[in-house]
Amino acid sequence: MHRLICLFIAFVVIGLGSAPGVVLASEKLPVFVSIIPQKYFVQQIGKDLVDVQEMVQPGASPATYEPKPQQMADLSNTRIYFTIGVPYEGVWLEKIAGANPAMRIVHTDDGIEKIAMTAHHHHDDEAEEHHGEEHHDGAHDNGLAEHHDEAAHDDDHHEEGGRDPHIWLSPPLVKAQAHTIMTALQEADPANRQIYEENFNEFAVKLDQLDADLKKIFAGKTGLQFMVFHPSWGYFAHTYGLKQVPIEIEGKDPKPAQLQELIEHARESGIKVIFVQPQFSTKSAELVAREIGGQVVFADPLAEDWMANLRVVADKFERALK
Repeated sequence: MHRLICLFIAFVVIGLGSAPGVVLASEKLPVFVSIIPQKYFVQQIGKDLVDVQEMVQPGASPATYEPKPQQMADLSNTRIYFTIGVPYEGVWLEKIAGANPAMRIVHTDDGIEKIAMTAHHHHDDEAEEHHGEEHHDGAHDNGLAEHHDEAAHDDDHHEEGGRDPHIWLSPPLVKAQAHTIMTALQEADPANRQIYEENFNEFAVKLDQLDADLKKIFAGKTGLQFMVFHPSWGYFAHTYGLKQVPIEIEGKDPKPAQLQELIEHARESGIKVIFVQPQFSTKSAELVAREIGGQVVFADPLAEDWMANLRVVADKFERALK
């Protein structure tokens, strides 16, 4: 009889563990996120209650990433997938959802009004005129003329609909995403609802402090410009009154005439630093930096220690704006 009772209890426990909406006290809630910064957000709210995996691996682009077979297999045990609106999701999200129909898809960008992708403004007539001319200035002699032929951009990353997906680089927007994450975790694991709320409140205080600190750093710098290769920092710039000037155009390296205009703009604006990210080629940025007598500096929008990284990048921007 004792043995039968033990077997019965074992079957009940196994049944509960496999039932949707039930998380055993000894288990962690398995979730997936699209990009590494989201992992940081979920861990701030879930802490030891969650097991978080990221889809886009370190060093890869969220625009062109293709999930590995093992990652797709791992989705079978996942309870929640948190999207954020990066381009690769447009191609893969249906397949991701199909890998586990019981898995809940939570769009953390819901309710966030996205801004247009930043593009540098050039004079079309002037650009057309340049195409019909033979150039002899120093910039072209130093390799600008060959740039267009050489630049086969490996990362063809058009953001869908012209909207900027980089909503994880503005603390106020991260606070909104964190609330969405908290709600989803509470619904998946109601027994720990209070813990998720307390963790969210703690994270929200840190986000508010970060926002206040960054506002102080950039006070008095409204309208100042920084140049980037890929326009990842639009929401950051918008939040703190700055302006980013991107080198690439619609996910592609600029043509020689457009690159020449960027060089002239940088010279006129006193820009001496070109910010790049590890996920993309630095060739165009290095060319511009060479022509303006400036330097290339890395600013990673996909670092895992999100809050510490944002402070580091803010410091780099602040020094470049002096």
